[in-house]
Amino acid sequence: MGTVRATSAFLRGNFAPVHDEIDSERLSVIGEIPAELTGMFVRNGPNPQFTPIGRYHWFDGDGMLHGIHLRDGCASYRNRYVQTRGLLKEQDAQRAIWTGLLEPPQIEIPEGATKNRANTSLIWHSGRLLTLWEAGEPYAITLPNLETRGPHTFDNKLKFPVTAHPKVDPETGEMLFFGYSFAPPYLQYGIVSPTGELLRTEPIDIPVGVMMHDFAITPRFTVFLDLPLTYRPERVTQGKRALAFERDRASRFGILPRHGDNTQVRWFEASACYVFHTLNAYEAGDEVVLVACRMSSYDLSGANSDPESGIPRLHEWRFNLSTGMIQERRLSPIPAEFPRINEQFMGRPVKYGFASKTAATRLPRFDGLIKLNFESEGLPTTQVHALGGRRYCGEAVFVPHPDGDTEDAGWLLTFVHDEQQNQSELLIVDARNLECEPVARVLLPQRVPYGFHAVWISDAQIQATL
Repeated sequence: MGTVRATSAFLRGNFAPVHDEIDSERLSVIGEIPAELTGMFVRNGPNPQFTPIGRYHWFDGDGMLHGIHLRDGCASYRNRYVQTRGLLKEQDAQRAIWTGLLEPPQIEIPEGATKNRANTSLIWHSGRLLTLWEAGEPYAITLPNLETRGPHTFDNKLKFPVTAHPKVDPETGEMLFFGYSFAPPYLQYGIVSPTGELLRTEPIDIPVGVMMHDFAITPRFTVFLDLPLTYRPERVTQGKRALAFERDRASRFGILPRHGDNTQVRWFEASACYVFHTLNAYEAGDEVVLVACRMSSYDLSGANSDPESGIPRLHEWRFNLSTGMIQERRLSPIPAEFPRINEQFMGRPVKYGFASKTAATRLPRFDGLIKLNFESEGLPTTQVHALGGRRYCGEAVFVPHPDGDTEDAGWLLTFVHDEQQNQSELLIVDARNLECEPVARVLLPQRVPYGFHAVWISDAQIQATL
């Protein structure tokens, strides 16, 4: 494996990569793993194998999957690099070939201008586990060994990048996704059948290339976020980054009938903001309601002159399709990111939402888990599971209890790292009451660096893997 020099804050501490791919059985457990938890928790994240070229951003690392398989109250661990075409070329060269987000694009290198890092998220659909970036095609992963099968292009029908956050409708089984580009067409929309066939793609007109990380769905509509983190190549000639936040440009939200075309998008304008992740959307009479983590601005370099502007908090927008009016409000004062729900209710009104509580640290860390109860009148009530000390988590995935009779019957699973003890673990919390002690803590055999998104795949789904 390569070595990485710590020239960036994102290459030190628990942001630093690990290079050993290991398998470990019968991990130590504090508490008791519920017998009903039978399956695999897998998290993706950046893990550069070779010394980066130039300035390194957290988003630049090679994708590495960390998986915990739970069965019969026992746990095993394994981790694997996602073997993308780009990483394979770098392994042959034994050095980094591509620069990252903070460096000028490499337009003329023979290997191609960009490298698919496959480092952001994962989704299970139609018997496949796909690992995702947002500027390239998905990669298919085998289970439970986490080996890379190769790019998944839907029988070569895929002609544009796939978002890191596709949505699977729990009732129809359709997978909805989009892809953005910094050259026309700037946005394209895709629909995949429950059996994994790419049924259609549709270009959506937006005026300039934007970094569009997430979107949302309801049973009848798809919601696009045209936000003012724009890509303008002419900035480079002025000595600026091509990708920058435009504070004087409105945020636009496009609402499209799910199976409609570009002519049917309704655009709503709101004040400038940025959103990395949506919690959910749903329909309420004539309104489409969107809940997401909102920042008033975002600087990719982390150099916001107003640090408060880059802090995400849960926010609600209500788009009235009859009047064309928009209403918005902050739902919680608590800084939070990585919002999740019980995905059996994706696109429908939910009683509960979950998120990771943003810590007051210079680098992105999360010092607890949050549960929001939307049933209360007015603003949602909140429970917090505080980690305490120098313990930080990542995204928490909701795993429903197989015999659960309420929306929140189940568990939250997330990786936690204790910076004082230099110990990583899988944390299992009862989602019905976050303020209780953890159900179980699975101690891991090596450090798991901070990363991005995770997924739960049941053993029944693993057995049905294509």
